[in-house]
Amino acid sequence: MEKFTEETIRRRMHGLYLSRKCDDIVDLSNELLGLHCWFHRNVAFSAVIRGAGLAGWRDRLIKTWLYRGTLHGVDYSELPLLLALHADAVPWAWFGIPDEQADEVAEEVIALMNDGVYSRAEMRKIFADRFERETVERLFSPWGGIFVYLARQGRVSFRNMTSRDFDLINAEPTLTRAEALDILLRRFFEVYGPATTADAEWFFGLRKGEASGFEPRGLRIIGSNGRSVYYCSNVDVDDLPDIPHITLLSGFDPYIVSYTDRGAALPDEYRKAVILKSGICLPTIAIDGQVAGLWNIKKNEPIVEFFKPQPKRIESAALDMVAEMAFKTHGQI
Repeated sequence: MEKFTEETIRRRMHGLYLSRKCDDIVDLSNELLGLHCWFHRNVAFSAVIRGAGLAGWRDRLIKTWLYRGTLHGVDYSELPLLLALHADAVPWAWFGIPDEQADEVAEEVIALMNDGVYSRAEMRKIFADRFERETVERLFSPWGGIFVYLARQGRVSFRNMTSRDFDLINAEPTLTRAEALDILLRRFFEVYGPATTADAEWFFGLRKGEASGFEPRGLRIIGSNGRSVYYCSNVDVDDLPDIPHITLLSGFDPYIVSYTDRGAALPDEYRKAVILKSGICLPTIAIDGQVAGLWNIKKNEPIVEFFKPQPKRIESAALDMVAEMAFKTHGQI
């Protein structure tokens, strides 16, 4: 997009529950197609920011790998649909052993879990005598290893949102990739729009051009830059809430990370301060819909850091919002 309009920002903030509330964390996860969970506390932050409570949240969502190999907190009943896009992906090349042998290991992992072995550390010990150390580290990497493959099939997930151990589940995809893609693209544009097909491909980890044939039935075209078409739900702009003056955003907030061009939310001059070389996206503060600083909670104390000087009333209001976040999440994360 060559220029992000006020309408674009208003529609995105409305769709992503930044200018309205969603009081249930499961409903919120369903609407947003999963809550990004590189760090589990960001799911809690994202939920509280959007009005949802945290009662029982550790077990109400399932933590597993979805699009682009990233962890998300999702509704268990949504998994057969959400996993259908990448269920056939076979990552055996990661492990440095023949495909057949890796498949055997995967089935042995399932058997061990049936016998009560659920931790990655225990798995490493069990397989240590059969493979070289490097292969064992790849198979049971802290980034996922063979559990990513099993999770994509809907056979395992993390035990809960804060656990490092795994559980067996039964959430195998029931739709074909094409069937799931049609449903998920529509849901993406309804919530994340205005957006482009390139945004959708990025979000879902699709091949370039894979979403270009999507038919926007029931959705509205609101603009074009000559290359892409932007879709949104059929809500008149006059019926949308105003852009909030101050907004807290979680780490990896969908308002920032879900688009190929992040300029609507994140000015270029602040990009490196927000998205680190490691790929980590920090919790931020938006002023009138654009990122203007960082926030954090350390030892239950609120921290606010603006990139440029702000009026005292803005600094005080932001600090109060982070203090409220610390209060609402204390003991929960």
